[in-house]
Amino acid sequence: MTSLSVETLAADAAEPITSAGNAQLGIAVLAGIAVIVLLITVFKLHAFLALTLGSLALGAFAGAPLDKVITSFTAGLGSTVAGVGVLIALGAILGKLLADSGGADQIVDTILARASGRAMPWAMVLIASVIGLPLFFEVGIVLLIPVVLLVAKRGNYSLMRIGIPALAGLSVMHGLIPPHPGPLVAIDAIGANLGVTLALGVVVAIPTVIIAGPLFSRYAARWVDIPAPDAMVPQRTSDDLETRPSFAATVSTVLLPVVLMLGKALVDIVVDDPENTVQRVADVVGSPLIALLAAVLVGVFTLGRAAGFTKGRISSTVEKSLAPIAGVLMIVGAGGGFKQTLIDSGVGQMVLDISKDWSIPALLLAWLIAVAIRLATGSATVATISAAGLVAPLAADMSTAHAALLVLAIGAGSLFFSHVNDAGFWLVKEYFGMSVGQTLKTWSVMETIISVVGLGFVLLLSLVL
Repeated sequence: MTSLSVETLAADAAEPITSAGNAQLGIAVLAGIAVIVLLITVFKLHAFLALTLGSLALGAFAGAPLDKVITSFTAGLGSTVAGVGVLIALGAILGKLLADSGGADQIVDTILARASGRAMPWAMVLIASVIGLPLFFEVGIVLLIPVVLLVAKRGNYSLMRIGIPALAGLSVMHGLIPPHPGPLVAIDAIGANLGVTLALGVVVAIPTVIIAGPLFSRYAARWVDIPAPDAMVPQRTSDDLETRPSFAATVSTVLLPVVLMLGKALVDIVVDDPENTVQRVADVVGSPLIALLAAVLVGVFTLGRAAGFTKGRISSTVEKSLAPIAGVLMIVGAGGGFKQTLIDSGVGQMVLDISKDWSIPALLLAWLIAVAIRLATGSATVATISAAGLVAPLAADMSTAHAALLVLAIGAGSLFFSHVNDAGFWLVKEYFGMSVGQTLKTWSVMETIISVVGLGFVLLLSLVL
């Protein structure tokens, strides 16, 4: 996808906003990230405010004029929201329609009716992966937890044997597959092709989720053998509905944007002629905006109307879907501002200068940076945004495939070892009724497996592409 923001021009043409040397810039980067980490972890400040103050601190330590720092931050914020804000909003609308109409429950019930015994963990990872495509991670957890608890209780399964595959499916989708906010922002920052990133992301995601989900769950169930907590089984959304969308219609709606974007990527590879009518049509239909917009419009009929929603109910559902993502949009926007401040300060060139003397491949370097920020802040999105801003210049001479792999390396790093400073850690702990130690032995280890295995497959792909 062609980047909609100004970072490419800033990196290639504009003068840095400071004349600081590499040593001072390095200190400024560490100071800026330290400010963000302290504000989020110690002072419990919202990530939007932390990223804003961290950007100002970065500029101050780099010796840049404050007015130029503010200009860089606001330009990055605006361009990032312009590039991915609409996509996040459309994804939220589709996810809300999927949940409220009972479509998600229909997918779950249909697959579970055809799975039993040893196939159940595989069914759970399939359910989570399909549902996780249009939903934010936290929403996916809330949606799937009742199913996980019910399946574990009724089938007398270990909670970890059922829960870990579901969590793995959601987490892999969140970290590696657009249109989730992290991958979208990284694609925009690096200037990667969305269709190619999506295609390679699916290739990396499938073996990663199998290893971290059904396979690892065998060991997690031995380490932490606990029953499903009765108190945490809430009422499902569709229990109050008279009708629900069909399984085929629901799955088709969820997969529609993925099919359109992958189709565009395939046409770009096969045709490779910007003047060709087929490619021009594919470029429009397969663009993220049109693909997601088409899925939302189709979902109004295949999900909303099929569930018996009136026009007023559909309008209310859309309205309610947008309110919860305000915080996400502001965090993503502030992350874009921090990224632009990094670039305009000349940090990108500093990374290039330093990395020339290292024998670390660009993909591994990107992963390590994302891991460091993830461990410090606890936020996969903040880690993805910050790491993308730091390593974006490394993609300048990369092929389309390797630029996409750079995005996936960052995404994999952003999932590394979730612990006590991650909201997702506490969400999983409370829903599953585990202690901190049990959560570390299951959820945290699973996240680490996803990160390391994901990187491994990214590096393998880099050898053949």
